[in-house]
Amino acid sequence: MPRLHDPETRSAIEGRLNRLTASTRAVWGRMSPAQMLWHCNQAIASAMGQAELDPSKPPLPRAVIKFLVMNMPPMRNAPTNKALVAREERDFDAELERCRRLLVEFAARPLDGPVQDHPAFGRMTVDEQSRLQAKHLDHHLKQFGV
Repeated sequence: MPRLHDPETRSAIEGRLNRLTASTRAVWGRMSPAQMLWHCNQAIASAMGQAELDPSKPPLPRAVIKFLVMNMPPMRNAPTNKALVAREERDFDAELERCRRLLVEFAARPLDGPVQDHPAFGRMTVDEQSRLQAKHLDHHLKQFGV
């Protein structure tokens, strides 16, 4: 499974980000491109301890949710952590620049770095987080046809 730490994966994501515009229409869902970027940015930031996620107990055991999210194809319009819901419009250019910066910053973290606790998925290594964030970005870039 691709990781954000893989230069080829990161380069491909960056290329797709370059094709995204503020007016790109979603293939599914209700988010604007700026809201989608904010949503993905918050997820990456939370993996680095820079943003908080909602600590509410998930509907299934964390190990089950983690297995499903890490191993199954992403579902369209799947529930998300409340802290990742973009409730207002965002500045596209600012979120795009933030995304580019977060990609570099996240990929600079050592893969053997400290394990972190995720409120929905439980204990996650940096390697698992790297795979999760690559999969998450890929899913949402597909949402906008890029």
